[in-house]
Parts: sequence; C-alpha cells; structure tokens
Amino acid sequence: MAVAGALSCGIGGVLSENKATRRHLVNLKIIQKVNVDRIEVKNWRLRSNHVIRGCGLISDQEALDSDLGASNLEERLAETRDRLINGSIDEQIESVGTSNDVTRSASVQTELVLLALPAIAGQAIEPLAQLMETAYIGRLGALELASAGVSISIFNIVSKVFNIPLLSVATSFVAEDIAKHTHSDSDSEERRQLPSVSTALVLSVGIGILEATALYFGSGIFLNLMGISSASSMFIPAERFLKLRALGAPAVVLSLAIQGIFRGFKDTKTPVFCLGVGNLAAVLFFPVLMYVFGLGVTGAAISTVASQYIVTFAMIWYLNKKTVLKLPKMKDLHFGGYLKSGGFLLGRTLAAVATVTLSTSMAARQGPISMAAHQICLQVWLSSSLLADAQASAGQALIASSFSKHNYSRVKEITFYALKTGFITGVSLAIILGLSFGTLATFFTNDAQVLAIVRSGVLFVSASQPITALAYIYDGLHYGVSDFSFAACSMMLVGAMSSVFLLYAPSVLGLAGVWAGLTLFMGMRAAAGYLRLAQKNGPWWFLQENPEPEIAVSHKV
Repeated sequence: MAVAGALSCGIGGVLSENKATRRHLVNLKIIQKVNVDRIEVKNWRLRSNHVIRGCGLISDQEALDSDLGASNLEERLAETRDRLINGSIDEQIESVGTSNDVTRSASVQTELVLLALPAIAGQAIEPLAQLMETAYIGRLGALELASAGVSISIFNIVSKVFNIPLLSVATSFVAEDIAKHTHSDSDSEERRQLPSVSTALVLSVGIGILEATALYFGSGIFLNLMGISSASSMFIPAERFLKLRALGAPAVVLSLAIQGIFRGFKDTKTPVFCLGVGNLAAVLFFPVLMYVFGLGVTGAAISTVASQYIVTFAMIWYLNKKTVLKLPKMKDLHFGGYLKSGGFLLGRTLAAVATVTLSTSMAARQGPISMAAHQICLQVWLSSSLLADAQASAGQALIASSFSKHNYSRVKEITFYALKTGFITGVSLAIILGLSFGTLATFFTNDAQVLAIVRSGVLFVSASQPITALAYIYDGLHYGVSDFSFAACSMMLVGAMSSVFLLYAPSVLGLAGVWAGLTLFMGMRAAAGYLRLAQKNGPWWFLQENPEPEIAVSHKV
C-alpha cells in the first residue's frame, strides 16, 4: 500500500509539474505579445501626436483626449499582463485548449465511424451474393457445384491479385488530388476533371480487358493449374462457366477502381447502394435464369455478369455527379505514379496470397478431415477480418486527405484513434468468437471428426483477432501516407519468413503448425507496421515530435 501510494503521489507530482510548466510557457508567450502591443501603442501615440499637432488639424484639448484614450488602452494591456503573471486567467486558457481538443477528437471519431460503417456493409454484400449463387448451384448437383467452385476460385484469385492494388492506390491518389484542388480553387463544390480519377478509370478499363482476354482464352490452362485435367468430368462445365464469368472482368475491375475513387472523396455510402442494387438483381436473376429458363450453371454465370455491369454503370452515374468524366488528354494522365505504387502493391498482394495458399496446401497434406476443418477456420478468420479492413480503408481516406495538406496534428489524431478502435474491434471479435465458435462451426458441417478438429482451432481463430485487426489498420495507415514501397517490401519479407515456417512446422505440429504459421504471419505484419511508425526518419517522423501549443490572442486597438 505504501509503495502504491508513493507511486501515485509521484505520478501525480509529475503530471502537476508538467501542467504547471505548460501553463508557464503559455503565459510567457502571451506576456511577450502584450509587451509588444504596449510598445506599438506608445509608438503610435508619439507619431500621431507629432503629425496631427504639427499640421494643426486638432486642438490641444483633443490631442489630450487622444493621449488619455491611448493611455487607457496601455493600462488595460498592462493589467492583462499582470493577471497572466498572477495566474488568474490560467483556467480560461486551459479550458479553451481542452474544449478545442475534445471537439476535434469527436470530429475525427465521427468521421471515421461514418466512413467505416458503410464500408463494412459493402464488404459483406458481395460475399452474401456469392453464398446465394453457391446455394442455387448446389441444388443442381455435386458436379455442377464442384466445376463452378473451381472456376469461381480462379476468377477471385486473379481479381484479388490485380484489382485490389488499383483500389488502394486510387483511394490515396484521389484524396490527395482533391485536397490539392481544394487549396487552389475557391469553389470547392464545383465539379472538375481530376487527373487521378481519369488515370484510374483508364487503367481499370485496360486491366479489365486484359483479364477478360486471359481468363477467356486461357481458361483451360488455368484449370490445369488447379489440377483439373481435360479428361476430368468437371473440365467442360468448369471451362464454360469460367469463360462466361470472364466477360464480367472489365466491369469488376472498373467498379473496384470507382470504389477507391469514392473512398478518396470520403464517400463510402454510394458504393454500398450500387453494390446492393446490383447484387439484389443477381439474387433475383438466379432462380429465373437457372430454373425458369432452364439454363442451369450457365444461367448463374449470366446472372452474376449482368449484376456486375449493373453495379458498374450505377457507380459511373453517381461518379459523374462528383467529377467531370470525359476523355482525358495523354499529358493529363499520371500513369507513372499509379504503375509504380501499383507495382509495389501487386508484389505485396502476391506475397500475401502465396502465403495463405501455401497454408491451405500444407493443411491439405494432413488429410481430408483436417483440410475440411482448416477451411472452416480459415473462412471464419478471413470473414471476421473484413471489419478491420473496412476500418483501415476509412482511416486511409482521412489520413491521405490530411497528410496532403501537411496537417500533421490531425494525421496523428486519426492514427491513434484508428489503432485504438482497431484493437478494440479485435478484442471484441476474440471474445465473441471464443464463446460462439463451437456452435458456429455446426452451420458448416455435422461431421463429428471435423467438428472436433475445428473446436481445437478456436484459439487460432479467436486469440489472433487483435493481432489481425492491428495488421490491417497498419496497412491502411501506410497507404494513407502513400508509403507503398514499405508496405510491399515488408509484406514480401514477412511472407517469406512465414512460408519457411509453414514448410516445416506442420510436419512436426500437424494442423496446429499451419495455424501457428498464419498467426506468425499476421503478428510480423503488425510488428512491421509498428516499427515503421516508430521511425524518426520515415514518413511518420511527426509522431515522434511534441508540437508546441498553438495560442491565439486577440486584442482591439
């Protein structure tokens, strides 16, 4: 008790001393300002009296009145200085500073929440539509479900590797472009053509056409890479399904780029509305085309492609209300920045996908039961990470805007609040999944052996949530300051180290080695993010500085 009391007194003394020091520095600055004002008043009196009396513009009595008025002003300034020295207005200064800090903090918190909530909804809409598609295809038979499943996996892998970098880069570049034009233009509400928007749209169309061409004409090659030979009964239906889905690749790439653009505008509500309309249309199309018209799996593919174009056209319609959409001139396109930053993120995405794919491969070597359990754990783990990913995208948009304006105090505030909310989200998910994961697993399978292994993985799924959430938040922070090179290089290094662990640990620890490898992967990602923020010579140098308090003193002469 004595030690605790002494420690408490010591901490209280330090805080009190820091508070007193800060108050003294503030008062010294204001006193200095008051003294300068007094000197200016005296000089003004001398100059004005000399000129006025010399020209005979006023009488001696009027000049005396003027002197008395100036003297009264000087006395008031002296009185203000004395009050500062005596400490009688310290409380007013502190209360004003505290009020500004609270207001600014509340503004950041509100803005982050308003951006994150729609982003979370947007992250959930498309997976739900894919679940509906899988459910409808599953009613057609095992062969149709297997062939469609392989094709969907190929399409999703290609889309993630090449499209996600474009989305992330577009968010940062558009936010920076908007901040730049806001400074230069007096009317910030006027629509204008932004080079970052034009570049993102042109690139997305080009990448989409290339993806569609590769998936359509190389469908057989992709299926062979997935282990489906031409002699397999799944090959022909899978190839037909993949070719049809390839037609929607341009729409998918373009819609993801536009989502990044909307995030740059700090608008996450419009993309959610467009995604909701498009995917609702797909849900309505599925039973009509698959069962009423008897198109089967082909009807499912057509429904999905149609919904993707509905989403894209809706987004273009709303984007045209925010910015001028017209064919840009080549000199206005900034391909260099996009290709450089996108290249870094492409390498980063490849490293992440390769590590997760390796974990799945090592789990498959443990046998079908272990693989089934791993798939359930992995899907729940990845799905829960969507919450942190949405928070990270909201933080990225806010930081990119403030960082481009060199408003480092606001960037610092956003950073700390994003990390705090990310950690809270991770801890909350860990508690929820830890209590409910055993019951949740029964929605995926009724196999007793699989469920027994799944329940043994509850520690991996739940305990790793705080680490995973922080890793995603750090990614968003780095994207916000356009630190794409570090994000890529650190991911490649972390992925390589985790892959070495995954190659050897499962042979000793079994499936637990796979889960340990994935936890190590996320833990090193979070550690790398923290170390980058702690560097004094990196883009986060301002986090290590203690800025002097800004003081505004108003006076009337």
